[in-house]
Amino acid sequence: MESLGLLLDGFATALTPVNLLYALAGVTLGTLVGVLPGIGPAMTVALLLPVTFSVPPASAFIMFAGIYYGGMYGGSTTSILLNTPGESSSMITALEGNKMARRGRAAQALATAAIGSFVAGTIATGLVVVAAPLVVELAISFGPEDYFALAVLAFTAVSSVLSRSVVRGLASLGFGLVIGLIGIDEQTGQARLTLGVPQLLGGVEVVVVAVGLFALGEALYVASRLRHAEPEIIPVGRAFLGRSDWSRSWRPWLRGTALGFPFGALPGGGAEIPTFLSYSIERRLARGVAREEYGRGAIEGVAGPEAANNASAAGTLVPLLTLGLPTSATAAIMLAAFQQYGLQPGPQLFDRDPALVWGMIASLFLGNAMLLVLNLPLAPLWAKVLHVPRPYLYAGIVLFAALGVYALNASWIDLVVLYVLGLLGFAMRRFGLPVAPAVIGVILGPMAEIQLRRALAIGAGDPSVLVRSPVSAVLLAVAALALLSPLARRMLTRPARAGRVAED
Repeated sequence: MESLGLLLDGFATALTPVNLLYALAGVTLGTLVGVLPGIGPAMTVALLLPVTFSVPPASAFIMFAGIYYGGMYGGSTTSILLNTPGESSSMITALEGNKMARRGRAAQALATAAIGSFVAGTIATGLVVVAAPLVVELAISFGPEDYFALAVLAFTAVSSVLSRSVVRGLASLGFGLVIGLIGIDEQTGQARLTLGVPQLLGGVEVVVVAVGLFALGEALYVASRLRHAEPEIIPVGRAFLGRSDWSRSWRPWLRGTALGFPFGALPGGGAEIPTFLSYSIERRLARGVAREEYGRGAIEGVAGPEAANNASAAGTLVPLLTLGLPTSATAAIMLAAFQQYGLQPGPQLFDRDPALVWGMIASLFLGNAMLLVLNLPLAPLWAKVLHVPRPYLYAGIVLFAALGVYALNASWIDLVVLYVLGLLGFAMRRFGLPVAPAVIGVILGPMAEIQLRRALAIGAGDPSVLVRSPVSAVLLAVAALALLSPLARRMLTRPARAGRVAED
């Protein structure tokens, strides 16, 4: 009941005319940028991050939540109409949704994606309201060693799950930790890795890192692989669902929501696993016409994974707001936004600034409704956005990223750092290194260092203090499991593969 009262206070904050306007601007901007090919939610949020810093914190995060959800939805439009998933979790949507579009059912595919996103987002946001206070009560008892273990869990889980190779994931994490060390050591007052540049004594702005590695790096990488042929964009009419489509979609929406939310809340869980699971379950449960349509454009193959994708997005807010722990690339950039305002998500944030936290959660309900109202009638308009020539599109991204970063401090050093990081992001993509672990390393690295030093100071330098707490011992054990399980899986499958080769 206390959470319900706080949520009602949050609605009082979110329903002011100014904040409603920011929420509408957020979902519109998020959808607009998210619809563009090759731009997923993480890049959308990174690109629009500087836009939010000229407004008060509560309004900024209401707008930011709208950008987040709008970017999540926009990726489905690109997947369905262009067969170009903006992120890995949209691959399944592209698999069945584009085939539906080629059969003349683009409107139905977009409609089930939009309504499924609304249903999943609304239910999952309700679960955030229930789960967040419970996790806050647990987090209040955390000590420095527990927070350090939590950071280690985030490092290892994200590095092993978001990468095809554990080594590459850890290499990306290493880049991020090094960037996070730049500046003055808070304990000794010594300058670290500043190369004699006074402007770097305060460290590299997290926003510059996020925009450089995500937005600029992605723009350079996609531009380097541009083909001169115009992409084939499937036309779409008014998005609607018939009676048969409704009856075939509502169960996958609910099942996808149930799968997506818990995976989103787990460190390294992400949206990829629940979308693939949802697709697999729906395919197994399909009967009659639906079974025959799989592989040729089954509506269940769009409804379930899209619901799982959006429920997972809401699930990431639980550890982000209550523990300050990002479990996805997009959540890492949201954490960067909090830190830009001098705010640290965690149990204290719920006590110190409840209006901001609950206003943001309440705005997610409003943003979901706005997205539904916007996207059903405006689907043909979003399809026209896809006709923007690619060279103009990516030149605009580079220019917008530079303007946004320069506006932060009006410093040309920030622009130099931005372009250096953009080239690093391009190189990481070129050689198969994931970007998300690097961003999480930049954000959580300094916090992990501070908590480690505090824990060792309390334990008089004894390293065993890091595992004396049951919470830290369990978290470090889970981190070790996340790090070693891919290696163990590879070692177990190698003899079996060798045996099959020998038999052949």
